[in-house]
Amino acid sequence: AFAALSTAPASAQQLSPAEQNIVAKVKANSAAALGLLERSVNINSGTMNHAGVREVGAMYRKELEQLGFKTRWIDMPKDMQRAGHLVATRTGKQGKRVLMLGHLDTVFEPDSPVQKWKLKGDRVSGQGVSDMKGGNVVILEALRALHATGALEGTSIAVMFTGDEENAGEPKAISRGDMVALAKQSDVALAFEGTVLDKDGNATATVGRRSSSGFDLQVKGKQGHSSGIFSERAGYGAVYEAARILDGFRQQVIEPDLTFNPGLILGGTQVSYDEFGSRGTAIGKTNVIANTVTVKGDLRYLDNAQRDRAHARMRAIAAQSLPGTSASISFHESYPPMAVTPGNLKVLELFSQASSDAGLGVIAAVPAGLRGAGDIQFAAPYVDSLDGIGATGAGSHSPSEDLELASIERATIRTAVLLYRLTR
Repeated sequence: AFAALSTAPASAQQLSPAEQNIVAKVKANSAAALGLLERSVNINSGTMNHAGVREVGAMYRKELEQLGFKTRWIDMPKDMQRAGHLVATRTGKQGKRVLMLGHLDTVFEPDSPVQKWKLKGDRVSGQGVSDMKGGNVVILEALRALHATGALEGTSIAVMFTGDEENAGEPKAISRGDMVALAKQSDVALAFEGTVLDKDGNATATVGRRSSSGFDLQVKGKQGHSSGIFSERAGYGAVYEAARILDGFRQQVIEPDLTFNPGLILGGTQVSYDEFGSRGTAIGKTNVIANTVTVKGDLRYLDNAQRDRAHARMRAIAAQSLPGTSASISFHESYPPMAVTPGNLKVLELFSQASSDAGLGVIAAVPAGLRGAGDIQFAAPYVDSLDGIGATGAGSHSPSEDLELASIERATIRTAVLLYRLTR
């Protein structure tokens, strides 16, 4: 997609007059940008607080309409129990078609401890300030700077703020169907999850993210008196077989950037599991051989080849049953992987050059194995993509979540210059 784009030589280290004007607009509006961030942070928008999600969406919708975008709210089916998404578009024939992704919801539901906007020197805390209302403001302010200089005219840019990134609605074919459709109509996708700093304090960006998927292990054994355990008649029981399988995974399946975590295990003579509540019960006695074990686990991988290797090894281990036992394992997908591709690396190169030319330093790729799942992964199979270019914070998903205030301006400058170059 980037064959027609040429990157300025690293020695150039400068911005064009038009780009300098864009940067000046970003800086001139920095105080107002923080005001917008404060207003959005002080609205609780936990995923299940549908009214709060819609309220933040309405705030951003007004901002986007003022920049000449056509907006629409996409409701989700009632049985999905999600607020919906905000989409804003403008269509032109100039340059690359860009998709920008953020999310309106946070992990902090209304019953969470109140975490209003609170300044702490050069940082600020508050619910969702880093993940990812700070990134949302970067999107809006970069577009505002381009609009103020007339640079949005003739461009094709789509913005999608999802309302359920922290707890995506099922089925994802519906909750992420509109995102996939937008990705297929785009040349580049940019997502604004928080920027990760390397060990030297330099900004990075994300060119790959691991999948989010899971496994379900079901083990059966012969129920009987505990005195007969290990005998040919009684066998080894379901608990020992489950332990053998899980330890086999630990010893035989591990490879770089592949993880598998048995997050819940229930064993005994009667087992029940509540999928919706992620909880269960088990009944058993110490003098009775357990006949049932259920294991629910998480599986993350970088690409489909790694997934297929893991699935094959795990199935083979589960099939090597101890006497008197049997096991079955199944897998379910949640978020597809964002594989590291030449196209993604090219977007990073362009972003890094924009940052360097603006005097903000070179941007390197964060190791893909360090990033969890995010919305960009539904777009990445269809379009060259870059993530992790939002604001810089710490303590995401915790009561101590905070944000470096100056990172809003830095991220906005990088984004605005990149957008300008992509859409020429």
